[in-house]
Amino acid sequence: MGILSLVTFLPLLGALILLFIPKEDKTATRAVGVGAALLTFLVSLLTLRSFDPSLSAPEGLAMQMVERFSWIPSFSIHYHLGVDGLSLPIVLLTTLLSVCAAVYSMNIEVRVKEFYFWLLLLEVGMTGVFVSLDLFLFYVFWELTLVPMYFLIGIWGGPKKEYAAIKFFLFTLFGSVFMLLGILALFFASNPHSFDMLELARSHGAFGREFQIIVFLAFYLGFAVKVPAFPFHTWLPLAHVEAPTGVSVILAGVLLKMGVYGLLRVCYTILPAGYEWFLPFLVIIAFINIVYGALCAMAQTDMKKMVAYSSINHMGYALLGMAAVSPTGFSGASLQMITHGLITGALFLLVGVIYDRAHTRDISAFGGLGAKVPLYAGLMSLTCFASLGLPGLAGFISEFLCFLGAFPVWKLYTSLSVIGILITAAFFLRMIQKVFLGPLNEKWASLSDMNARELVSVLPLTVLTVLFGLWPSLILDLMNPTLEALAKLFPGMFQLVR
Repeated sequence: MGILSLVTFLPLLGALILLFIPKEDKTATRAVGVGAALLTFLVSLLTLRSFDPSLSAPEGLAMQMVERFSWIPSFSIHYHLGVDGLSLPIVLLTTLLSVCAAVYSMNIEVRVKEFYFWLLLLEVGMTGVFVSLDLFLFYVFWELTLVPMYFLIGIWGGPKKEYAAIKFFLFTLFGSVFMLLGILALFFASNPHSFDMLELARSHGAFGREFQIIVFLAFYLGFAVKVPAFPFHTWLPLAHVEAPTGVSVILAGVLLKMGVYGLLRVCYTILPAGYEWFLPFLVIIAFINIVYGALCAMAQTDMKKMVAYSSINHMGYALLGMAAVSPTGFSGASLQMITHGLITGALFLLVGVIYDRAHTRDISAFGGLGAKVPLYAGLMSLTCFASLGLPGLAGFISEFLCFLGAFPVWKLYTSLSVIGILITAAFFLRMIQKVFLGPLNEKWASLSDMNARELVSVLPLTVLTVLFGLWPSLILDLMNPTLEALAKLFPGMFQLVR
């Protein structure tokens, strides 16, 4: 078994072990759940030793740590895994956030065994999406994420958990149906018939422009729901608000990235004519996501819903970078996926910390907490500053690269999108002011600061937020050779947008 298979299926092994633990033994259940996630993360770090970023430079489709064998020969379906500079950082982000979510969720008391089973199964699906190089396998893993998330929201969520879970399921299934049609269209249009993503990308010239546009739209519907791109975003705030804290971390930190990753990995490389045709629409959608998402966040009084809408805003920056079709834009979009996962993951954990104590997320219900819970106030303020794009923190680097890449191509929309940064700064600063500054609301005089479990889940994310903000080359050096090659994969499109 190769290392990518090990990283993908170790959580499944943990989930199977959970089946043999009595449901009354919550301590052992939590130990196996957290242990499986931690072991998977440690194994995923070993991929860094085997990965050589420079090998991705000559060709945008160069993969490493490849595993390939025939799975269903009669339909040319292969078990085909591999990573490059685009997918490897997201795999590492997935395994890290899974650990943080598992640790934070140790406070769950209801149906603990089921919770960790679904959480580990969800990690299998997410990781599999990012390492799959066969469209059939990609779709299997894509759909595998749907059921665990449905139950995680529907069983352990808030008051409207059933409605939120059903809405998430139906929206995602709606997009997946169109994506399946696109996969089938590519299979039957290829000669010889193939689901191999690399082969399909190399033979994209055999697909006519009209065919590429139609199939692109089918894939786009599947990916746009996950991003979420306007107007397919309405499921996200409700799902976030109702989901338990650990699940919100996974939802924002990883599941949203599946959409952006799919657009780059599938739509751009296999359907370049469709991607090129859609660029003017993509930049408009990016602008709407940025400004509309920020305005919606500004209107919220619920901290969790505010952070949820800010995710729509931040994914807009990634779409803006993708619309540039340049090395800088692609680097910004890919880095935005990572930094948003770290920052927003930490934000949801920190919102969960205050909700566990106060049982409210109403911003106006607090006041003066900075002196009462200084550690919590410091971490929350740091994460908010990172999310609003303060220089020196990871959020600034990724947003700056997205704007830097997009401005030469889409000057008007890029300039207008700066409004989103101003609005984001406004609502985060307002939250900090209302929650942490001013006189202490005596109702919270007995509030306690963060405990060890909460710190263990949050600190890795905040440390990386600062580290990548001060030393962005740590991660950019891993991604850039691949992204530069991808941006130059289709010189005609590159020249068009330049």
